[in-house]
Amino acid sequence: MTLVRPALPADVPLILRFVRELAEFEREPDAVHATEPMLEEALFGDRPAAEAVIAEHDGQPAGFALFFHNFSTWTGRRGLYLEDLYVTPDARGAGVGTALLRHLAGLALDRGCGRFEWSVLDWNEPAIRFYRAMGATGMDEWRVQRVAADALVELAGR
Repeated sequence: MTLVRPALPADVPLILRFVRELAEFEREPDAVHATEPMLEEALFGDRPAAEAVIAEHDGQPAGFALFFHNFSTWTGRRGLYLEDLYVTPDARGAGVGTALLRHLAGLALDRGCGRFEWSVLDWNEPAIRFYRAMGATGMDEWRVQRVAADALVELAGR
């Protein structure tokens, strides 16, 4: 049985472990610069930037989802954006990912969100198939744009 619960400050080390495991899976093991204090501030500080939920399967931590609100001028409503979804390898296929997505979809409805969105790597075919089976549609005509590191500093003119 899978239980999804809000993350607590005591879960920060677990969340960081899951983030690192996700980065390893996504072939970017050295890309994680987050630290426990950074995540604690982002999730539980005075002005939280995001929220997280923990999935427990048969009483053991089995995954997490980290999300935040965005806003659509077209719908005039906020949306829920899923930043990270991770299920441990031994819990995959046990309904943990489904439980996490259903939980977040319920939160989106309860909070009056007009959308529930996320990105997926184009090579992650098992995830894409899973998301399609859950009712997601691809936004293939959209391309994510990013400005980071030195380019961000340059764009800001600093």
